[in-house]
Amino acid sequence: MGIFQKFKTGLQKTQSRLFHEIKRIFTGSPKLAGAELEELEGALIAADFGMAMTSQITAAVKLAYESQGGEGLDVFGIARQEVEHSLGAIKNELNRNDTGVTVVSLVGVNGTGKTTTSAKLANLVQSRGETAMLAACDTFRAAAIEQVKIWGQRLNVQVISGNYGADPASVAHDAVTAALARKVNYLFIDTAGRLHTKHNLMLELQKLHRVIGKQLAGAPHETLLVLDATTGMNAMNQAREFHKSVNLTGLVVTKIDGTSKGGMVVAIQKELGLPIKFIGLGEQPDDLQVFDPAQFALALFPGEAEKN
Repeated sequence: MGIFQKFKTGLQKTQSRLFHEIKRIFTGSPKLAGAELEELEGALIAADFGMAMTSQITAAVKLAYESQGGEGLDVFGIARQEVEHSLGAIKNELNRNDTGVTVVSLVGVNGTGKTTTSAKLANLVQSRGETAMLAACDTFRAAAIEQVKIWGQRLNVQVISGNYGADPASVAHDAVTAALARKVNYLFIDTAGRLHTKHNLMLELQKLHRVIGKQLAGAPHETLLVLDATTGMNAMNQAREFHKSVNLTGLVVTKIDGTSKGGMVVAIQKELGLPIKFIGLGEQPDDLQVFDPAQFALALFPGEAEKN
């Protein structure tokens, strides 16, 4: 399955809702009045594009109508162009420590898919001929360590772990030591899920980052916040609060195939300026894809050729 087909399939719920709503609004209406613009705004907000991106798209549609009229007005094309332009300048590749091990910390609230994402990232870099290691630093959730180990066996990835109840920072320290000794290219740290509103848990995460930073200069070189797309705009608050506590370098959006609110990807990137680096489009190891703004925009707002 090609990259566009993966995006198209993963975004089917969002795209289908938008397509039918926009078609309903503009089909048979020779004029673009305030009522149509309000309905367009409503459809975009319902898909969680947020006010900033919604206003940008509706303004562009209005400008195009005023300059060319309603004949041949391509609302999908205009929306696609605005989304791609908004997302187009982002750097979506993993950061790389050119002098040795690259440490990637996966953070987020419970249930977003951090463990699965860390394993899929390890699989991705190995598919490129690089080496990877996983650190099981969630020492509190039942079966969390076993889950990482199962992924390690499945993907042939080395796993460093400790005992349940152990200090996560200590496990991370041991993982960095092992990664340096074995000269792996990437170390992916699976941290415990934590509510962004729990101050003590955020302090614990900061401690983990300080420990590995003292051990290896610049670590973590990448801190990725894993967000569940099905939570819609609630993910915005998570992103804001995590970004205040740790220096986020990018976002991973999972479960995008299970929601009709895929616009939240655009809304969060637009407000916070954090690059969307990867997007989860399914359950298989290769369903975590490098985020491609053009393909994402096209999957959301297809032309007639792509729709068919």
